[in-house]
Amino acid sequence: MKTANRNQTANSRVRVRPIHAALVLALTVSSVYAQAPGQVRLGSQAYPTGRPETSVVLLERFGPAEIRMGQSFDYTVKLTNLTANAVENLILTEKLADGFAMSSMLPEPNNSSTGTATWHLGTIASKGSKTIKISGSASRIGELSSCATLTFTTNLCSKIRVVQPALEVTKTLPSEVMLCDPIPMTVRVTNSGSGLARNVRVTDKLPQGWTTMSGQSELVFQAGDLPAGVSREFSVDLKAANTGSFENCVEATEDGGLMANSCANTRITKPELTLTKTGPSIRYLGRKATFEITATNTGDAVARNAILTDMLPTGLSFVKASDGGRFGGGRVTWNLGSMEPGASRTVSVEVNPKGIATVTNKAEVRASCANAQAETMLEVKGIPAILLEVIDVEDPIEVGSVVTYVITVTNQGSAVGTNIKINAALPGEQSFVSADGPTAGTANGQAVAFVPLPSLAPRAKATYRIVVKGTGTGDVRFRVSMISDQMDSTVDESESTRIY
Repeated sequence: MKTANRNQTANSRVRVRPIHAALVLALTVSSVYAQAPGQVRLGSQAYPTGRPETSVVLLERFGPAEIRMGQSFDYTVKLTNLTANAVENLILTEKLADGFAMSSMLPEPNNSSTGTATWHLGTIASKGSKTIKISGSASRIGELSSCATLTFTTNLCSKIRVVQPALEVTKTLPSEVMLCDPIPMTVRVTNSGSGLARNVRVTDKLPQGWTTMSGQSELVFQAGDLPAGVSREFSVDLKAANTGSFENCVEATEDGGLMANSCANTRITKPELTLTKTGPSIRYLGRKATFEITATNTGDAVARNAILTDMLPTGLSFVKASDGGRFGGGRVTWNLGSMEPGASRTVSVEVNPKGIATVTNKAEVRASCANAQAETMLEVKGIPAILLEVIDVEDPIEVGSVVTYVITVTNQGSAVGTNIKINAALPGEQSFVSADGPTAGTANGQAVAFVPLPSLAPRAKATYRIVVKGTGTGDVRFRVSMISDQMDSTVDESESTRIY
C-alpha cells in the first residue's frame, strides 16, 4: 500500500504540472532517429527530470526538416512510457500551427475545435508507446509552430521551415552574327526562391540549321541541385547553316515540377560578292589592252578585308593599274577594304600582249565570308604587213642590152604572210630573158609569173630577179603586182628604165 500510495502521489504531481513544448519546422535538429522515410526527430522531452533514465514519459515529435508550400506532409507525436509501471489517464492536446491546413488525423481526436485537437489516450503499459499521425500542408512561407500539451507530462515544441524555390533562366545571344562566324551563347539558371531546387536541367533545342561546333542540334545542361540564391552558367559556341532571323529558346526544369524558359533572337547575315571583268576580245600584237574589273557586295553584311587580285597569264605583260593596284609575282592586287552592302568598286589594268595567242585572264575577290571569280578571253593576232620594192640594176641601157630587175618582198608585220603571189608585166620595148627567186618563175609573152610563196615570217625577206633585153627605145615602165591570203587587193609597183 505504501508503494501504491507513493505512485499515486507521483502521478498526482505529474497531472498538476503539465509542460508545453513548441514544434517548429527547422533544419537545426541534432537527433536523426527516423520514424518514417523522409522524417527526422525534430525534438523530444523527458518528464519530469529532462533525462530519459530518470523520467516517466518521453514525448517525441517526428516530421520533415523542410517542406514546400502547398506540398502535403505528415508529422507524428509519439508518447513512450519509460517506467516499469503503467502510466494511466494520459490526455494529449495538440494546438495546430498557424498556416497549417490539416487534412487528416490518425487516430481521430476525442474532441476538436478550430486549431486544437484532444486525444484521451488512457493507459500506456510499461515501456509501451502510442503514436498520433497528423497530415496536411503549409499554406504560407515561413515557419510552422505547433505545440502539444500532455497531462502530467512535458510539452514538446518544434519548428518546420516552409520554403518555395523558384527557377529563373536567362539566355544570351548576339543580336546579329555573320554566317561564317561562331555564335556565342550563354545560359544562366538561378534559384531565385527559398529552399533547394533539386536536379535542375536546362534543355535547348536549337533552331533549324543550327548546331554546336561538334554537330549537336540539341543541348542539355545539368545544373544539379541548386540552393536558394545560387546561379550556374553555361557557355557554348554555335554555328548556323543559313542566313535569316532565328528565335532560340531554352527551358529549365527540376524534379519538384518547377519550370522556366527564356528566348533570344539572332539575325544571321552574309556578304555576297559578285565580280565582272570586261575588256577587248581581240588585240593585234603590239597594241595594248585595258581591262575593267568591278566587285559588288550584293549581300546583307559588310564584306570585310576585301582583296581583289588579277592573275595575268604568261602571254600578257603588265603596263599599269588604277587605284593603287600593285604588281608582283605575275598578279595585280588591290586592297578594297570593307565593302558595305550594295557597294561596288571598279579598277582597271593595262597589259601588253607578248605574242600571238589566245589567253585567259582571271580575277578573284576575297573577303571575310565571301569570294567571287571572273575571267575574260583575249585573242592576240598578228598583221602580215608585206612591203613590195622593185629596182632596176642598170639604167639607162642600150637597145640590145639586158637589164636586171630586183623584186624584194619584206614582211614588216607581226604575223606570217601566206600564199604570196608575184606577177610582172614587161613593156613592149623589152623581152624576157630569165627569172629566179624563192619559187620558180615562168614567162608567157610579156607576163612573168612566179609560183606562190607558201609563207613569209615576220621580218623576213624574199628576193626575186627578172632579166630582160631592151628591144626598143623609150622611157618604159616595168610593172610588178603582189597579193597574199591576208590582202583584199593587189599591191602594185613599177620601175622606169631609159632604153636608147
